[in-house]
Amino acid sequence: MKPPVFILGYMACGKTTLGRALARALGREFIDMDFRIEQRYRKTIKELFAERGEADFREIESRMLDEISYMEDVVVACGGGTPCFNDNMAKMNERGVTVWLEATPERIVQRLVINRARRPLMADKKPKELLEAVNAGLAGRQQFYSQARIRFNGDELENRREIDNTVARFLRMYEV
Repeated sequence: MKPPVFILGYMACGKTTLGRALARALGREFIDMDFRIEQRYRKTIKELFAERGEADFREIESRMLDEISYMEDVVVACGGGTPCFNDNMAKMNERGVTVWLEATPERIVQRLVINRARRPLMADKKPKELLEAVNAGLAGRQQFYSQARIRFNGDELENRREIDNTVARFLRMYEV
């Protein structure tokens, strides 16, 4: 039995894409924390934020992390803000393997432009505004993300070949 692998990083850095592929390669279960919260509460993250506010949402997120962090043989894609609240980063480092999946701000913007509908906070922004928002967001979260045990680049996750190559590179570099 292996401890959880927590993949963290900014929105659109590739956490879900890498997480699914890595879980498949390792023969483990994949968990998307945001999806699990939405299933449990039968509301979208956006709805939970609107109804309960950020502080209550972060408590929900921390309780979900508590549950998941004791599971074995799982790969977990965390929400972008998960490491930044309620000592969650220390909890993940204590109970599993943490991977900061980095992507360049430019790559993140490319992905956000393609998937605007999934990111309501970014939907109305032009590419230059997106880049400014991404740079500011990354600057604010870097102190938390940088506490991860592993730092890995997620720029090349755009198609099946790149995903397979990235997973293979990850597995050559790290034993998880």
